[in-house]
Amino acid sequence: MDQNNASPKKMNVGLIGAGFMAKAHSIAYAGMPMFFWPAPIIPVKKMIVDMNEAIAKEAKDKFAFESYSTDWHDVVNNPEIDVVDICTPNNVHAEIAIAAAKAGKHIICEKPLALTVDQAREMYLTAKENNIKTLVAFNYRKTPAVQLAKKYIEEGAIGEILDFRGTYLQDWSADPESPLSWRFQKNICGSGALGDIGTHVVDMLRFLVGDFKKVNARTATYIPERPVQSGLTDSLGNARLNKDTPRKAVDVDDQCMFMIECENGAFEATRNAWGRNNYITFEIHGTLGSLYFNYERRDELQVCFASDPDDRRGFRTIYTGPNHPYGNGLWPIPALGIGYTETKIVECYDFFNAIANDTQASPNFEDGYEIELISDAILKSAQTHTWVDVH
Repeated sequence: MDQNNASPKKMNVGLIGAGFMAKAHSIAYAGMPMFFWPAPIIPVKKMIVDMNEAIAKEAKDKFAFESYSTDWHDVVNNPEIDVVDICTPNNVHAEIAIAAAKAGKHIICEKPLALTVDQAREMYLTAKENNIKTLVAFNYRKTPAVQLAKKYIEEGAIGEILDFRGTYLQDWSADPESPLSWRFQKNICGSGALGDIGTHVVDMLRFLVGDFKKVNARTATYIPERPVQSGLTDSLGNARLNKDTPRKAVDVDDQCMFMIECENGAFEATRNAWGRNNYITFEIHGTLGSLYFNYERRDELQVCFASDPDDRRGFRTIYTGPNHPYGNGLWPIPALGIGYTETKIVECYDFFNAIANDTQASPNFEDGYEIELISDAILKSAQTHTWVDVH
């Protein structure tokens, strides 16, 4: 493309699902060309879908789409749609993605990729057979500080990796009176804290350190039943229902803790940690130094190098900015502040850059399939109280 004489190519997006994740993706489509100009491709918000017509119609105006529908087939079967973006509950990811791949559409899918290993495998293989570009929306790895940690590791700045510890702690479901979101129902979500938030840290470890060989896990369900919410809007933990509201059983995990054999690693994921909002952390120790990251302070990477003089050794803070990964497309000085939206914008940029350059984005459906294999092994280990191989 001649940047002086030609405008970037445009591609039409059909977004399925009109909840809060649709808002994040819609902002990313609008903002990506502003941050990363000239954009590899300009996304055009063509159609949004929700099974409830009132919600779909409102989402069209709210998120600035050209049209709306109540049937996802209208996106998949529309020859004008180039990209299908799946922001639905987990139980329909596979059906939509497989149909979209067969129709020749590139695909963004929210995480986790599928309910089961078999579904994830079919999604990955169908996309591969049809030469589809795919992306699974593990957006936290797109945080510049996480990318900076990857850079240091690849440069050998902290030497040989000795161990990795990660957490993802939230408190939105710690109150037993918070409603029964679909995220507490196995037939819709597949697994609880593990699939919803734990897979983000699994992806982080795979990205930074390497793949899993074996896992040893424990899961727990602390709140066995919750009040049933009415209406179609998923309120997460932000509503309190009448004490007389009917209740229904929770059949997924509230907490998941596991150890990994790759090099060395340990994780904890829970949505019942009072006081923790979106506490994604990792600490990596190497023979030449250590790295620490906390997403609630996402502009910062804590570093300590063994080469530091004895009287100055300790963790110090690097504030990410223009000189760090993706920094030239974000803000002009370090510590000006990035948020969740910027990670989605970077994710969007990487995806369309992959389409423009005929490469695969990362993480893609193959990564999503591998993470589903790991999740399956974690749940089996928790049931059997043994180490389980990741196949």
